[in-house]
Amino acid sequence: MEAASRLFFSTPKFAVAGASQDTAKFGYKEISLPSQSYATVSSPSALPSPQQTALSVITPPPVTIKLLQEAKEAGIPAVWLQPGTFDEEVMEYAKANFQAAVGGEGGNGGEGWCVLVDGEDALEGAERTWAAQKL
Repeated sequence: MEAASRLFFSTPKFAVAGASQDTAKFGYKEISLPSQSYATVSSPSALPSPQQTALSVITPPPVTIKLLQEAKEAGIPAVWLQPGTFDEEVMEYAKANFQAAVGGEGGNGGEGWCVLVDGEDALEGAERTWAAQKL
C-alpha cells in the first residue's frame, strides 16, 4: 500500500469526491485550508486534467462504485478510498482499474488507510513538500 500511496501523491493534481460544507464531516476536514477556496465539478470527467489528478473518495460504497467507474472513464490514475467508502466489490474494482488504489486494512489509524492519518508519510515518500495546517 505504501507504493500506491506514493504514486497517489506523485500526481500533479488532487481532487476530493464527497467534499462537504459540514464541519463535522471528514469531507470538510480533508479540503479545509484557511483562506482558500476550491472550484467544484460535478464528476471526474469535468476535472480540467483528469489524467493528471489523484482522487480521494469520501462517499458511501454504493456511490463510490459509480464514482470509480466515472473516474476510470475519465482517466484518473490513482484513487484513495477513505475508511467507510468501500466494500469488497469496490476495493476489488479499484485495484483492478487504477494504477494506484489506496484503501482497506492497514495504515496508522484503527479504521484503515486514511489520507488525513497516513497522508503525511505518503507525501514524504513521494518527495512532495507540504505544510501542516491546523483545522
